[in-house]
Amino acid sequence: MFNTKTILATLAVLAGLAGVSSVQAAEDVVHVEKQSWSFAGIFGTYDQNQLQRGFQVFREVCSSCHGARLIAFRTLAEEGGPSFSEEQVKALAAEYEVADAAADGGVRPAVAADLWPSPFASEQDARDANGGALPPDFSVLAKARGVHDAFPFWMFNYFTGYSEGGPDYIHALLNGYEEEAPEGFELPEGKYYNHVFPGHAIGMAPPLADGQITYTVEEGQMAVPETLEQYSTDVSAFMMWMAEPHLAGRKQTGFVVLLFLIVFAGLMYGTKRKIWAGIEH
Repeated sequence: MFNTKTILATLAVLAGLAGVSSVQAAEDVVHVEKQSWSFAGIFGTYDQNQLQRGFQVFREVCSSCHGARLIAFRTLAEEGGPSFSEEQVKALAAEYEVADAAADGGVRPAVAADLWPSPFASEQDARDANGGALPPDFSVLAKARGVHDAFPFWMFNYFTGYSEGGPDYIHALLNGYEEEAPEGFELPEGKYYNHVFPGHAIGMAPPLADGQITYTVEEGQMAVPETLEQYSTDVSAFMMWMAEPHLAGRKQTGFVVLLFLIVFAGLMYGTKRKIWAGIEH
């Protein structure tokens, strides 16, 4: 038979072990600073110029290793996104080739309806070119990644509509490389130290650096810094758009639905008061 003291002692030990585990878990979690995004919040929308810059970063740097198999060229012309013209999209698509068994030689120039082509012919080719690692597809990566908020701060995310954990993480990761690993950290050969990446040993070399990309600035647009910070911000926003291209429309629909429910609740309350007026309960 267990007495009260034994039960209390057991619970105390379990609580202590749980506390140690929580502390260890908290130590393993890297704090990621939240950025100020134009698409954040209930009424946030994408910045068209930022998405165009982010696409330039993706195309000139990221697309050499990472695919976007769920994104069609024509989506780049959709309202609420980068909003390139149809002529620009057609010209862009024509620069790439896609596999087509019905075409001469098995390939043909891409058209606007085609999906973004993979940089590798097969998964094995991708692994062979990257030391055995498979570069993740970018289509929905911004929704597959996130940041950790300690209790009780994560509860506020339900009220603020925070859903930018993916781009916050990607931005931090791209800025998280360090030239040398800290003293005492054993960095495997062929890996790079990144203080944001889980385990800190990442197979991807630092992809961006200051001055690496010359932004195409249209007449009337403000020039932006060509820095690692700016590149990582822009491509993170573009990846968010790829993962959720209809975000602005979803938010607008959600707001209309909430407004309808509020009005409907008021009407139902008024109806209830009218029907039951003068009736004793």
